[in-house]
Amino acid sequence: MTRKYRLYQIDSFTKEKFTGNPAGVITNADGLTENEMMKIARELNNSETAFIFSSSDPAYDVHVRFFTPTMEVPICGHATIAAHYARAVEQQLDTTRVIHKTGAGILPVQIIREADDYRIIMTQGKIEFGAVLEGENREILLDALHITEGDIMADCPIQVVSTGHSKVMIGLKSSSVLHQLKPNYQALAQLSQRIMCNGYYTFTLDSAEDDILANGRMFAPAIGINEDPVTGNANGPLGAYLVHHKLARHHGSFFRFKAKQGEAIERSGTIEVDVQIKNGKPVEVSVSGNAVIVFQSELIL
Repeated sequence: MTRKYRLYQIDSFTKEKFTGNPAGVITNADGLTENEMMKIARELNNSETAFIFSSSDPAYDVHVRFFTPTMEVPICGHATIAAHYARAVEQQLDTTRVIHKTGAGILPVQIIREADDYRIIMTQGKIEFGAVLEGENREILLDALHITEGDIMADCPIQVVSTGHSKVMIGLKSSSVLHQLKPNYQALAQLSQRIMCNGYYTFTLDSAEDDILANGRMFAPAIGINEDPVTGNANGPLGAYLVHHKLARHHGSFFRFKAKQGEAIERSGTIEVDVQIKNGKPVEVSVSGNAVIVFQSELIL
C-alpha cells in the first residue's frame, strides 16, 4: 500500500534561506520503521532529520525522533526548532506549549506566534558536567584541532557538558584561531570512542558584535557530522558551563545571551540561550530561534 509523508527542509536559527542549520522534517511519521528513517536521513544528508509521531500517552503531545545520516541521536537542537516550526506552520498554531517525548526525556517546547511567523523555544534536558580532559586525551584533542595550550582561554577547563546530548567545551582565546581551525576529523572520531562524547564545541568570548557573547564551531565526525552549522545542543551546554565556571556576568537567577555559529562554513545563524540559576548553579537551559522553510514536498513509499 502506498504511504505518503509530508517532508520539509527547514533552515533553523535564521530567517534567511540557505543560512543557519538545515534539517529535514517529516511531520506525519506514523508507520515509518527505524530502517526507513535511517534511509531517509541518509538520503536528505542533513546533520539531522526529525520525525514527528503521534502520541501514545497522555504525558506528551508528540514523539520526536532524530537521525543523523549514520545513526539515531537522543535529541537535536536545530532539528527540534525545525520540527515544531513545521508543525506550527502546518497547523497554523497560536502561541502554545507543546510537550514532546525525545530520547533525552519528555520536555516542553514553546511555540511563540509573532505576527504571521513563529519563534520556537526548546527546553533542554538535565544539565550534567562530565569529565575534564587532561593528560593524553587533552593532548590528542589539541593535536587533532592543530592548536596549542597557548590558544586555550584561561580558567576554561576542557570539559564534557550535556543538556541531553553531550559536547566537549573548548574555550579559545581568539576568533581568528576559531575561524582558522582545520581539524583532523579522523583523530576527533577516534578520541570520541575514548571519551564517550561525540561532539566538540570550540568557542570564543571576544565577539566584535555588541549583542553577541559567543562565537562557535562544532565538530562531530564520529556521528557523521564533520562540522555542524548552528548547534542548539552545544550552545545550551555552553550557557550552563559559563555559569558553572563563573565565566560570564548574570543577574543571579537568570542568564541570557546570544551566540553566533556557522560563519566559517558560510551557514551563519544566531541562537538565544537562557539559563535558570539557583544558588549560583545552573538548573535549566533553553534555547530559542527562528526558522524558515526552504522547500516542502511529499515522500511516497
